[in-house]
Amino acid sequence: MAAQAKQGRAGSGSRASPLRWGPPWVRGVLAGVLLAGSLPPWGFWPLAFVGMALWVELLAGAGAWQRAGRSALVSVSWLGPATVWMVDLTLLGWPAAVIGFAAMHAVAGALVPPDHRRRTAFCAALALAELLRWTWPFGGVPLATMAMGQVSGPLGSAARIGGPLLLTALTAAGGVTLAAILSGSLRPAAVGAAVLVAGGLAGAVAPGAEPVSVDGVADGDARVTVAAVQGGGPQNTRADVCEQRAVFERHLSTTYEQVSVPVDLVLWPEDVVHPSGDSAVTPARCDQPLLTDQEARTRLSEVARELDTVLLAGFFGRSGDGRANLNYSLVYEPDGTEGDRYDKVQRVPFGEYVPLRSSIERFSDELPSRDLRAGPSDEPAVVETPLGPLAVSVSWEIFFDHRARSGVGAGGGLLVLNPTNGSSYWLTVVQSQQIASSRLRAIETDRWVVQAAPTGFSAVIDPDGNVIERTGVSESRVIQTTVELRHGDTLAVRLGAWPVALAAVLTLSLALGLGRVFKGSGGRGREL
Repeated sequence: MAAQAKQGRAGSGSRASPLRWGPPWVRGVLAGVLLAGSLPPWGFWPLAFVGMALWVELLAGAGAWQRAGRSALVSVSWLGPATVWMVDLTLLGWPAAVIGFAAMHAVAGALVPPDHRRRTAFCAALALAELLRWTWPFGGVPLATMAMGQVSGPLGSAARIGGPLLLTALTAAGGVTLAAILSGSLRPAAVGAAVLVAGGLAGAVAPGAEPVSVDGVADGDARVTVAAVQGGGPQNTRADVCEQRAVFERHLSTTYEQVSVPVDLVLWPEDVVHPSGDSAVTPARCDQPLLTDQEARTRLSEVARELDTVLLAGFFGRSGDGRANLNYSLVYEPDGTEGDRYDKVQRVPFGEYVPLRSSIERFSDELPSRDLRAGPSDEPAVVETPLGPLAVSVSWEIFFDHRARSGVGAGGGLLVLNPTNGSSYWLTVVQSQQIASSRLRAIETDRWVVQAAPTGFSAVIDPDGNVIERTGVSESRVIQTTVELRHGDTLAVRLGAWPVALAAVLTLSLALGLGRVFKGSGGRGREL
């Protein structure tokens, strides 16, 4: 018994940790602010380890309700500033979302034992809480994730093995390791460091994709020229029927003026083709006649034919029955004919559709009048083109690893064609996080990513997650470069999040189970 107690005390650290200074609420707020600071647009990734170290030490020796409250405080201080742009989307939704996320992290904190077992349990509990946040409710909200920040750090390559969930667990492990070092707990520090090194190295040498050849393109090799078109215009604007023509014309003129031929693929952003019905009457307040569906399709057909290219254009319109909106990417082939189409599947809650609409409408009059009708989720996220099948993730979908896996698993050779539209959002927080998510998807799938946005940010990203080129906000610009079409699946694409999630469940269960075993055997469980 005495030997067990001695071992427990040694495992909890040989000296007082410098991370346990000051009132817990101050440390909790600081931990959350540091986590937020590790994310785009601030993006100093080492801050995440310090924030995690503070968090795990906040749980030491605390009761269950204290652990829950302190974890909730960290969560609010992290996700509040990192999702502040949501205030412009839904004033009530932003605090509600942050509180909901904090509740998930509070449960995770309460489950973590307050003794030395917290080191492994914390990593597992945080990973499970984040997985829940990314998938539930309303399809999940995978924003401001730890993986976004670490995509710029040495652990980023681990995403090829276990995706964002593994990166989250490794970030927590980095914090635990730092806390162990500062408290003089050499054995846990050595184990943590070994885990981090192994994760980074394994990602670097893990199997990935390879270039493929394409008949009739660039002499049969795997390289194609792509152009991401950003028409420019003012940021933080709302959709207006009188502006639909202007947005379309900006992208049309930018395409003709800046795209160089030959070009194999031209990507337009999400919903910049937003035509009215052919019989629609132009409101008196509009300076120009409405853009009609017939005119838009005719002119897009001309673009594809004149440039002799595949054009993927983002459409937005009303469904045939008039009851819903549609958001889809439509292929125009080099001869000008319309080809395959991909309808957006993962919708933005409260932005593109309203869950519990009858109740929510009592509190807000700025909700969309019609919900977006989602595309079939059982169909792969690809469009068939003369270049072969290309993976597509439309805007919000780029935050969800399963949408990227859907496209790549179905043979999408270029990931991701990411047509997006962040022009209505305040600041550039969400746009910066979207670039980080595109980088993450590139690493996970070992594919190139081409992102096009009407007012920024547009970018081209290589399979290692490096941003080759990126536009600024509101500028009219085309990014044109040569990329590889690739085939082959990484472990992250083949397996998804399940292996990491299962390992987290087993780790947390083992940590909690061992505590009960020691207590049941008469050991001093509180010291373990």
